[in-house]
Parts: sequence; C-alpha cells; structure tokens
Amino acid sequence: MSQQSAAAPSQEAQASDGAGPSTSPRTARIVFPDLHGVQRGKDVPIAQLDGVAEHGIAFCWAVMGTDLRHTPVVGGEAGYPDMIAKPDLTSLVEIPWEPDVAWVLADLQREGEAEPTDVRHLVRRAESALAEYGVTAKVGPELEFFVCEPDGNGGWKRHVDALSMVYTVGPQADPRGVLKGLLDGCVRLGLGAIAANHEYMNSQYEINLHERTPLDAADCAFRLKAAVKDYCASRGLLATFMGKPFNDQGGSGTHMHISLERDGANCFAGEGADGLSDELGHFTAGVLAHAPALMAFLNPTINAYRRILPDSLAPIAVNWGLDNRTTFVRIPPDRGKACRVEIRVGDGAANPHLVIGAILFAGLDGLRRKLKPPEPLVGDAYAMGSDEQGESLPLSLADSLDALEADETLRRAFGPELVDTFLTMKRFEIERYRQHVSDWDLDEYMHHL
Repeated sequence: MSQQSAAAPSQEAQASDGAGPSTSPRTARIVFPDLHGVQRGKDVPIAQLDGVAEHGIAFCWAVMGTDLRHTPVVGGEAGYPDMIAKPDLTSLVEIPWEPDVAWVLADLQREGEAEPTDVRHLVRRAESALAEYGVTAKVGPELEFFVCEPDGNGGWKRHVDALSMVYTVGPQADPRGVLKGLLDGCVRLGLGAIAANHEYMNSQYEINLHERTPLDAADCAFRLKAAVKDYCASRGLLATFMGKPFNDQGGSGTHMHISLERDGANCFAGEGADGLSDELGHFTAGVLAHAPALMAFLNPTINAYRRILPDSLAPIAVNWGLDNRTTFVRIPPDRGKACRVEIRVGDGAANPHLVIGAILFAGLDGLRRKLKPPEPLVGDAYAMGSDEQGESLPLSLADSLDALEADETLRRAFGPELVDTFLTMKRFEIERYRQHVSDWDLDEYMHHL
C-alpha cells in the first residue's frame, strides 16, 4: 500500500477540504501519549517552538502513573520529579478544525536518556529488535468508536440510534456529517485513513488506516483517537473508544493487521497450498504463547472484559484460524504481498503503542524460538467445547495483570519500570472499583434486602 508521511498532509489532501487557504498557526500543541493512550501536552506560542525543540519542556512525571480519576498512583515516592518532552518536528501538522494550531508529537526524556515509560520509545525498541532479527514490520490499525449527543439530562445518548445501520452510508448513518468530516480531517492530517463506515452497533463507527511502520502506525492510531474525540467535542458531541459503553449493544475493538518483510519480500507469504510461510506460523505461535499477558495491554480496563463474550465477534480463547473472525488471530484471505495476521481481541480503549509493541515482542519471541502453532481452528469457535476452542482467555483485568507480571519475556522486552508502573496504576483502579457502590448494587439489593 502507498504510504503518506504523518509530518504533513499532501497538497491534494489540503485542497480536498475546500476550506480555502489555511490560517498561519499561532500555537504549537506539544503532546505525548500516556500509559492509558490519552493525549497529554501543553500549548505554547508558535514563536517558542524552536526553543522548546532544542531544550524540551518539562512535565511532572507522575502523569505517567496517574489514573483516570485524577489520582497520582506512582511518582510521590520520588518527590514528583520532572520529565522532559522534546518535540519531534517531523510530526508537525496543522489541525484542520483548529487551523491556528500546529500539532506535534514529543519524545520523553529523563536525565538526558529516553524515559522508561515513554511508549513511543517502546515501539522504537520493538522495531530495533525486529531489525536485529533481520525483518521489518508493517501495521495497519482499525479503530471503532461510538458517537453520542447530550440527552438533555446531563448525560449522553447515542447520536444515531437505529438498528441495522451497519455499512449504511450517507446522511441516514451520519446525519451531521461527523464521519465524513473526520475522514476528510484524517486525510489532511496525513494519518493514512483509507476507509470509514458505520459499524454494526447503533452509532458505532470505524476508521481504517494504511499499513505503516510500527511507530508510524502507533502514532497515527493515537492521533486518530485524539482527533476523533476533539473533533466531536468541538461540535458538542462525545466520541468514546470505551470498549462497552452500553448494556444493549456490543463493544468497540482495536484490530491490528501485521506483516513482516525481509529484503522487500513479505515473510508471511509461502509457496504451499495455503500460501503461508513457516515464519507466519512462528509469529502466530508467539502471539498465542503470550496471549494471557497480552490481554493486559489489549484489554486494559475493567469495562473491556464485559465485551469478551460468546457471539460477540470478540475472541474468548487462545486460537487462530484462516479468515475466521471468531478467533484470537485471524489470517485474512489475501496472499502474496498482502499476506498478514490480524489480532482481533483488542479493546477500543487500548493504547495503540502498547498494543503494537506487545504484539511485536510476542511474535518475535515465537520467531526466535521457532514455535509452532496448533492446527488452525475451523468453524465457529463460540460453538465449540473448551477442548476444541483452545485455552480460555483471562476474563478480568486482575487475571490479565497477573499473567503480565508472570511473563518474564514481555517484562524484559518492555522494561520493568514501564510494566511495574502500569501494574501499580491498574491494580489501584481495580481496588477503587471493588470499593465502589454502583447502580447495579442499588438496583439489585436496596429494595429487597
């Protein structure tokens, strides 16, 4: 597939918006992904950008260990020290819906070295590890999300709440042109958007991105999520990548298509009857071998496990299959240059950098050890017994975190500080949830007991 740099949109893309000449940026928005995958950053006057690029800009490191309820879980024991964000000027791009803002990604540093919890640095290390093995990777993300509007009572309701809108195009599925505007904006941002559609659930949408190198793919997926939320917020709407926001609907996923190349040739393409190579089998076996630990990064919230259900199109067991959407790893039907694996279990809320880094390190372990996968699963995995469908996946965040802590291969690959920070923050989240009295508790018990 053709690739477009994330540094700047093409002239064709700029012209396609039809908005006329852009306004010169007055503000530089310097951002980075935290461990949740949330965009953090600072706005600075554009005149300060060169100085910030040379010297960096300080952030309190505790943001990397702060939960989503504003609690700095990690960092106090060190006195809440600084980390430095150095803008990556190759990523500079104007925001179409904020034309006076230039958007730039940053790399994080601590005492002049790469910050151990910097997820961009993690993906670079995965790329380097693959290069040492003699291969490069391409990754194509698919991201799903819901769009909501105010319900008039201080809450949110689905923006389009009609059944059977999957693959419906035009104003019926997109009455305010939100998806069309997002697709146009993603093109102008250089994110490599190749398709957008209304997904299966009510008011659920999907945007697919071109395959790219791992860091480019992770950066584009991160920026896509931030762009979707900001674009919708600017229009009084709420976009959420939360895995399962509604009890009467299925959930949103993050799917990753991955291929490997050596000397320009696809390593996963084979000459046998199935068109698949031994290396595809080794990579797949590595992903399956580390599947329980991978779940912590692919499904990093308590809510994520509410969508891991039979007949949900989310896998429930450690398995793989040929063009089978009920399996953990699906091999799409394309062969030759387009041969690839698809990892289907990721939650919509997953951090793209952690997901891509984890899958690559797991697959690389399979390649190095020449692991062999089980026989590919044929048929509906949900209809099979446990002896046929494979080992069950962890069904809670707590179990996934335990599996991650026990996985020495991923722990070494990620670095202990990143893993320990993630585990500490997420276990604090679980304990908060354990203590919280929910609406379910009240509805279930209050009247009768």
